[in-house]
Amino acid sequence: DAEWQRERFRTHIRAARRCGKPLIVHTRSASDDTLRILREEGADAVGGVMHCFTESWEVAQGAIDLGFKISFSGILTFKTAAELRDTASKVPNHALLIETDSPYLAPVPMRGRTNEPSFVPLVAERLAEIRNVSVDAVGELTSRNFFDLFKHAA
Repeated sequence: DAEWQRERFRTHIRAARRCGKPLIVHTRSASDDTLRILREEGADAVGGVMHCFTESWEVAQGAIDLGFKISFSGILTFKTAAELRDTASKVPNHALLIETDSPYLAPVPMRGRTNEPSFVPLVAERLAEIRNVSVDAVGELTSRNFFDLFKHAA
């Protein structure tokens, strides 16, 4: 039920704000609701990450404006993900993250296999190609962004 999900999402945001912890948000086919609720509940106070991002550049901008990072998974390597690659080219450096989304969405050329953390470099390689930078630069940037967001992980 959509209303049940909205209420649980609001509760999740409030809990994150009380604890001072960043949010991890996965939205699919609900970006307008997601951004509206994030704004209404003051999620910008803690920020977070848009996990396994597959939405448009406009949605990414809305999330970045609220202090969120945009995390790209193996989907970035799929042939059908041209719009997502365009979005990845526009996300500011300070807002970029990469991930596996294990055990799903293994990047090309590992499609069909169980996804695992060792495949993250394939996502980094594709992002480096998209942004015309080195893989090492992507690794350094996304690692720094991770530790900026998840300060207690250091």
